[in-house]
Amino acid sequence: MAEKKDFEAVENREYSHIRNLKYGCNPQQKPAALFSSPDSQGQAFEVLNGNPGYINILDALNAWQLVKELKEALDMPAAASFKHVSPAGAAVSVELTEIEREIYGVGNKTLTPAATAYLRAREADPKSSFGDFAALSDKVDEATAMIIKTEVSDGIIAPDYEEKALEILKKKKGGNYIILKANMDYVPPSVEYREVYGVCFAQKRNDAKITRESMKKVVTKIDKLSDETVRDMVLASITLKYTQSNSVGFAINGQMIGVGAGQQSRVDCVKLAGSKLETWYLRQHPKVRALQFKAKTMKVTKLNTRVQYIEGDFTKHSKQAFESVLEQVPAELTSEEKKEYMSTLKGVTLSSDAFFPFPDNIDHASMRGVSYIAQPGGSVQDKQVTEACDEYGMAMAFTDIRLFHH
Repeated sequence: MAEKKDFEAVENREYSHIRNLKYGCNPQQKPAALFSSPDSQGQAFEVLNGNPGYINILDALNAWQLVKELKEALDMPAAASFKHVSPAGAAVSVELTEIEREIYGVGNKTLTPAATAYLRAREADPKSSFGDFAALSDKVDEATAMIIKTEVSDGIIAPDYEEKALEILKKKKGGNYIILKANMDYVPPSVEYREVYGVCFAQKRNDAKITRESMKKVVTKIDKLSDETVRDMVLASITLKYTQSNSVGFAINGQMIGVGAGQQSRVDCVKLAGSKLETWYLRQHPKVRALQFKAKTMKVTKLNTRVQYIEGDFTKHSKQAFESVLEQVPAELTSEEKKEYMSTLKGVTLSSDAFFPFPDNIDHASMRGVSYIAQPGGSVQDKQVTEACDEYGMAMAFTDIRLFHH
């Protein structure tokens, strides 16, 4: 239980000024600045390049905690891609398949573990990652910097940078790319504060640890989990710990492939994340991979065109856009073709930041190749949800850890 002394900092306003910020959430919100808690020992990070804004720092601090905890839990290089205080993607370093190499645009290029983690995080939902803030658990090497160089991104936070990597990143965005160096020795205070509308909130920091051990309470008839499955359960759950609630996330092969954030209804979270999952998987469809682009078509244009094609966007202006960048406007990717291809996706892991209140969530998950579920449990509907998992042949673990984040 928090003691009165835990809240003396807010009563006395003993915060130390760190630096001014470009502006707050919006340009009209000036002045804006960062302050350190009186309970902090040292600084959480230092600015190596650029002039960060309020949202940049919120993204950076959430993203850094996410990748740091993934590295601690799984002992693998981890990366995250954040937009507006939720991850568009997150991943650990698992070798890419040949098709993933193709659709991610790296071909036979040699990738380091750090570069692989970043590429997986960025390519989970690249449309949402446009203008992201990235985080990496390990030192940023030259190979990773060369990938970041080609992406539309606002900044990055990592524990360190190779000299050549730092040189590459400092030239990005006309020299204004934000580069933050995280302090590995920094220990955050146990109590955190937030002020809204003149009211100050204080709470114990959510320092609950999610590890492989968190996935041992399997409640379904299928109760055997592979190491890879447990890895994906941990990845998805830690990702949701830093995603605006309500939230659910899909993962496979060490990569988040759909994050549904900030929905009032949990089943809407599943649907939102599921739509992102479908786009990710349909990018691998033979008809999508067969699209022929005209010379000098930019990478972001190729991505947007593929997504429009997947979504069946054949409006007047979309057709004109197709004609301007494609050698030939393709036949539509039909709903039957999509459904048939989606039926080949198996072995997906779904995590939820809170319990599933109704079995309909499981019904929707079953349409997205879900074989494994991690969730806190604790609903009066747990029995019915478990029975639904058994009906679909899914394995489900109760973590007993709720992960609401706001």
